[in-house]
Amino acid sequence: MNEVLDEYRRLLSDVDHWFSRCIARSGEHIRCAEGCSECCRGLFDITLLDAALLKDGFDRLEAATREKVLIMCRERLAGLQRPWPEFAHPYILNYRPEEEWELLMPDDDETPCPLLGEDGRCLVYGSRPMTCRLHGLPLVDLTGEVLHDEWCTLNYVGDDPLADGGLRGEFTMIFQEEVRLFRRFSEQLLGREFRELDTFIPTALLIDFTRFDWRRFAADFAVTP
Repeated sequence: MNEVLDEYRRLLSDVDHWFSRCIARSGEHIRCAEGCSECCRGLFDITLLDAALLKDGFDRLEAATREKVLIMCRERLAGLQRPWPEFAHPYILNYRPEEEWELLMPDDDETPCPLLGEDGRCLVYGSRPMTCRLHGLPLVDLTGEVLHDEWCTLNYVGDDPLADGGLRGEFTMIFQEEVRLFRRFSEQLLGREFRELDTFIPTALLIDFTRFDWRRFAADFAVTP
């Protein structure tokens, strides 16, 4: 499984290079910078592969820091379990259709991510999920296909980033590779391939990846791989 995580880290590094390239050529159009945490609010769903990478980085933090973060994660979990009482370890969302997840992720939720430090910086920046690395800019493939047409309102104020061809990236390839790696990861962890298994960032930090019986969970899991 470590080999898959290493391959995924390399893929995420490609995403980081794309974002850095965009910032370097954008002038003042892109305001994203270290310490800005305007986007780090509310809940984000992430893949189980992202969760494993996030947990790996989290487990390397000092014990006192981890405990402070876990207190916030447990509080967040308690809030999620009020409308969804059966949401239990390993906190997989795919028991329900995605439109029901969205009820747990209202647009006006301004709760800070539990991994935000007091200085506004991510405590596990190098292990942050794919969605965190892509957030803030629209995603336009090299072919011109628009895969995501939203962006941070602090970026491209008064301009249309969709018209900026310099923001384009190899997103079709990146997402295909992400799916391929997820399938390998799920096969190694659960004993069979899945195309998608998702959780939230706070609940990802509560998952026990080492002692939990993932093979039994996969056998009982009702969603079609």
